[in-house]
Amino acid sequence: MYKNKLFRWTLLGILIGMSFPAASLQGQDITVKTNLLYDVTTTFNLGAEFRLSKHFTLDVPLNYNPWTFSDNKKLKHIMVQPELRYWLCESFYSHFFGFHALYSHYNMGGLDLPGGVLCTLKDYRYQGDMYGMGLSWGYQWVLSRRWSLEASIGMGYIHMEHDKYECKTCGDKIGKSKHEYLGPTKVALNLIYVIK
Repeated sequence: MYKNKLFRWTLLGILIGMSFPAASLQGQDITVKTNLLYDVTTTFNLGAEFRLSKHFTLDVPLNYNPWTFSDNKKLKHIMVQPELRYWLCESFYSHFFGFHALYSHYNMGGLDLPGGVLCTLKDYRYQGDMYGMGLSWGYQWVLSRRWSLEASIGMGYIHMEHDKYECKTCGDKIGKSKHEYLGPTKVALNLIYVIK
């Protein structure tokens, strides 16, 4: 148990720490962005992307959802998903390929998610951690000097460890389980503002 917690906190530290070297770059392009698809799910999200070279950038999005809805439905989570990107033409323009990692702490239940992810989520509540990695492809359209639009999708692997509860408010703990997932790990439609 101690080793699992140590591993999770170490992974989270590495993921967050990946953003700091890029933040200290001088004279490089920096963008801020919001994923419009996450906005629809009432998830606060903000990301920053830093140019590392002509073809490489580091994207660091952070997502947070604190809400509980009627009938104890919830998609509560905090997630960080840094991604190293390789751009085919030049940074922040046209096609890119990426490698991303992710970590999330979540408390979800009472929802019917598409794709068979946690197919019993409609009837139970799950609270735990997930971490994983994946590959992505995306495209960015330059709208003006300061604004861009970006679409991306990623596929990969996620490992989830959680406690399972009855779905009702303050429901009893039923058990503990692990879940392995292989499939989409990222979907984004980002509105981007170029800072410099």
